[in-house]
Amino acid sequence: MKKFIFLVLIFSCTIPNVFAEVIIQNDQQYVGDDGALHIVGEVQNNLDSPLNQVSIFVNLYDENNNLITSKETTSQVNTIMPSMKGPFDFIFLDINPKNIKSYSLDLDYSISEPKGQVINISSSELSRDSHNNLIISGSVENQGEITANTIAVIVTLYDKNGNVAAVSRTHPEPDYLGSNDDTFFVISVTDKNQIPEITNYSIVAESEEYAAVPEFPLGTLVLLTISVSAYVGITRYSNKIITNLISATHLK
Repeated sequence: MKKFIFLVLIFSCTIPNVFAEVIIQNDQQYVGDDGALHIVGEVQNNLDSPLNQVSIFVNLYDENNNLITSKETTSQVNTIMPSMKGPFDFIFLDINPKNIKSYSLDLDYSISEPKGQVINISSSELSRDSHNNLIISGSVENQGEITANTIAVIVTLYDKNGNVAAVSRTHPEPDYLGSNDDTFFVISVTDKNQIPEITNYSIVAESEEYAAVPEFPLGTLVLLTISVSAYVGITRYSNKIITNLISATHLK
């Protein structure tokens, strides 16, 4: 087992190469629309081997740097393949967010045996439901030679600065797929505080037997970003758009 500590501090120094192998990145804290404190981020695997049993630990501190509480969570992606990421989300329901002035993150993991990367997200689409939640739906397929069991779909959503804005995980129904089969999935993002911050997302799927195919290529992510931005923009300015259309009609 390997263990590293990541402190949320601003400093200037040269980071040893060992810290560049497996790192926590794009982390931040936010308060959800339910008042819960979230600390989110992702584990980047820069090793040549897969990771599993990935645990993340957080310490919360007050303005005097006194420890308030500690908590452990796991990566939403069970097996993080080389050059891939596993998001995480700490949720504190019984903490007053105003009392938290800083936090530190601690990482623990094991080296895993390689898995076939054959659980593929073949399509995805962004929409909004009647409750104003963001919905990501699409299809996941098993490109392997045996049945894939306990399939999970994980989405990581980012803000304009590239930091993790939200994390969500779901199991499609059924959560198993035969060789070359596919199934539909739906992931809902319900936090009204975070939805306006989202400008981009990545999505992967995995099973007990197989690891995820690498995320959508950059070109597709750019298109998805444009789609999300356009969608939010249209929603935000829909009244103005409708008014302008009506005015234009009257001018004819």
